[in-house]
Amino acid sequence: MKIIGTGSAIPKKIVTNDMLSEFLDTSDAWIYPRTGIKYRHVISDEKLEDLAAEAAVKALENAGMKAEDLDFIICSNVVNEYVTPSLSCIIQGAIGATCPCLDINCACAGFMYALDIAEAHYKAGSVKNVLIVCAEEPTRMTSWKDRNVCVLFGDGAGAAVLTEGDNIKGIKLSAASATDKLYQIRTLEPTPYITKEEQNISLQMRGQDVFKFAVKASTGDIRYLLDKLGMKPDEIGHYLLHQANVRIINSIKEFLEQPDEKFPTNVETHGNSSSASCPILLDECNRKGILKRGETIALSAFGAGFISGAVIMEW
Repeated sequence: MKIIGTGSAIPKKIVTNDMLSEFLDTSDAWIYPRTGIKYRHVISDEKLEDLAAEAAVKALENAGMKAEDLDFIICSNVVNEYVTPSLSCIIQGAIGATCPCLDINCACAGFMYALDIAEAHYKAGSVKNVLIVCAEEPTRMTSWKDRNVCVLFGDGAGAAVLTEGDNIKGIKLSAASATDKLYQIRTLEPTPYITKEEQNISLQMRGQDVFKFAVKASTGDIRYLLDKLGMKPDEIGHYLLHQANVRIINSIKEFLEQPDEKFPTNVETHGNSSSASCPILLDECNRKGILKRGETIALSAFGAGFISGAVIMEW
């Protein structure tokens, strides 16, 4: 398949590091050097499904395609207000599509997994046009009393429209079970048969473990694909990485021995928006003209699980 349109939508509310210091024992001088984040966009009065639909519509407009022409919608989302129906069903109705739709939860690597699912359905001959929407509100998962976690995240949605083509050259998905390193637990409705005490646990993160996994997984996935395709890192025009932390991005850059200009970033103004991170960055690069048609790009992301994924494609 090939990507022919992108879109994104972010909340209006901007929360700076200085604003966080009003109720947390932190400061811009502490946050920025450690994360590369200056501010993030946080859902306030908006609904996540509205941001998701907005990103989808923008991607369709960018692709010059109508919603009724879609054969499949894949939505990547970790958490939202609805347990059921799926967020993809809500998006489908909002944009006027009638095709089958599917939700996936692959944490921050969701865009890579969605691309893999889309490519598999296309190769099976069951779809021609696919919409991928990654919509996330991780700021609703964290404790806003935990300065080590809540400062990292921002909300938003990114989308991409794919159609017939052979532009996707390779996809690598990986998993390394480490479920105690990055997780959140929420309670369900009680029943007369639940005897143990349950409690909600906000997002927990072992920062050093996440850092080590992220660098190892991302560089490993990318190098695996490069070797499989008989390519060298120099042949990639741009590397679009999950915008979790500038230190992680810089470490991956050093391992690949590639120049700064090949690594566009927006972590400074968005923070970590989970699976929406890569498609938001992709949309910004597309609309700014950073990516040139015909160049080869690499995308890579990593997240809770631990799971990771990378894609090499012709833009």
